[in-house]
Amino acid sequence: MTHTTTDQPARRPSGAIVPVLAFAGIVVAVMQTLLVPVIKDLPQLLSTSPSNATWVLTSTLLSGAVATPIMGRLGDLYGKRRMLLASLGVMVVGALISGFTSAVLPMIVGRTLQGFAMGAIPLGIGLMRDMLPRERLGSAMALMSSSIGVGGGLALPAAALVAQNADWHALFFGAAGLGVLSIVLTLLVVPESEARAKGSFDVLGALGLSAGLVLLLLPITKGSDWGWASGTTLALFAAAVVVLLLWGLLELRLSAPLVDLRTTARREVLLTNLASIMVGVSFYVVSLVLPQLLQLPAATGYGLGQSMVVAGLCVAPLGLTMMFTAPVYARLSAKYGPKVTLIMGLLIIGIGYGGGLGLMDAAWQTVITSVVLGAGIGLAYSSLPALIVGAVPASETGAANGLNTLMRSIGTSVSSAVIGMVLANTANHVGGLAIPTLHGFHVSFLIATGAVAIGLVLALFLPKPDRAPQLRASSQEDAGLERAEEVLRVFRGRVLDAGGTPVARAKVTLIDRRGRQAGATLSADDGSYALAVPAEGPYVLAARAAGHGPLASSATHHGDHRPIDLDLSLPGETVSA
Repeated sequence: MTHTTTDQPARRPSGAIVPVLAFAGIVVAVMQTLLVPVIKDLPQLLSTSPSNATWVLTSTLLSGAVATPIMGRLGDLYGKRRMLLASLGVMVVGALISGFTSAVLPMIVGRTLQGFAMGAIPLGIGLMRDMLPRERLGSAMALMSSSIGVGGGLALPAAALVAQNADWHALFFGAAGLGVLSIVLTLLVVPESEARAKGSFDVLGALGLSAGLVLLLLPITKGSDWGWASGTTLALFAAAVVVLLLWGLLELRLSAPLVDLRTTARREVLLTNLASIMVGVSFYVVSLVLPQLLQLPAATGYGLGQSMVVAGLCVAPLGLTMMFTAPVYARLSAKYGPKVTLIMGLLIIGIGYGGGLGLMDAAWQTVITSVVLGAGIGLAYSSLPALIVGAVPASETGAANGLNTLMRSIGTSVSSAVIGMVLANTANHVGGLAIPTLHGFHVSFLIATGAVAIGLVLALFLPKPDRAPQLRASSQEDAGLERAEEVLRVFRGRVLDAGGTPVARAKVTLIDRRGRQAGATLSADDGSYALAVPAEGPYVLAARAAGHGPLASSATHHGDHRPIDLDLSLPGETVSA
């Protein structure tokens, strides 16, 4: 029996699918930045130490880093929309748990569950990739990718307003309400993608990644309390290295791993992912530092003595500027390519942090810092998915984007842990309270500047693509011909109708022996298509176009790097019963 699958949705996606998925990304951002307005008060609110309070933020970022590949893989196996709803549902449960507690351990449990919402980002990108035409995909992915920053910036003043005028637990109930709204909108607007991968879920891979990241971040946050040279700290670092190495070896041996590490072997993907970690670090530093600086009493000599709401409004331009940067990115990327926009973004971030070291004396100065950093982070974040899509074949874009999102999550997790540790260890203790110092803020900005410098060096070594990937729509390059001719191991031919006339913009999907999508493309104006073949073996080529019946054709590639010509003749229009 021939097994065929399709990557078309069960019902036609409406024009609202992109804003609804982007709204899910904004909900994730709100969840991430929820506690930033009250971060300096967390040790008192939870009756715990500053280093323990740091885990209320770090646990969310850490579970998000783990959830990203887990939910992405589950989405491939059981449905992306289904897993998107599950991610949002778990977030709502976590928000409710946190809303009803003031103890640190239940709060960390609730915040850990909230972190699972991070899986919404790659799931949303995957749904867009399955449903949108290529000419809309580039801008839609940029919007989804930058929604984290946009939502985070906009959420700060709103969260501050709630925290200042109501019980701080109301923040969690508000986040739960947004999560429920996102679930309802997704149910109403977003159809399920019928694309399914064959195989099983990599349980060992999920456990290994979770254990490795916890073992790495735990000594970073607690090292100053335990002593950096203590046996416990060194043992945990060593255990993290061992666990992550074993996890990597396991992933390389599996045919359907949780994270496809082979994808990172390409120079373009490796450098982009390493740069993504640095962008993630730089993004989170400003969110942790500026609100605290703004809210500290002026009596400290360096605090700006602003209310929570004013502090949130001063940092809000970070997200607003990211939002307005999206159309600018589209133009710059179209003209110069995503590598140049990434370099420009990193340079602007570096200027923002470098200048920010001398702009800590008044609230208006922090607004300037927020605007500059928002512009740079917006350009950098929007460039990353375009670089990934342009660096890998169509059959690997899902795995590659999931891994890139994981790298950014690791960057924000490490940033939260390191900056939390720096601020806790440079704090002055007055009357049992830990007061962050100006020196701690300066060190935090210097760390961010160093991360940006490393990211800039990595970006400079990226090979320059010809054009932004989203410009390839409706061209032969979009149909995959250029990439396919480079590797030679391809199926190629033309899509024709019953009378032998070429069919333009027909969707051609390559399905491997396990029923997984191995590639997809659109036919060019002359009906031509080409699909790179990831490995030798039997495949099914499924073709469909408006006004024609679907076609599934079996073919085998013997891996001898010779193109196999295969024309696909679509039957006439089908009539539904």
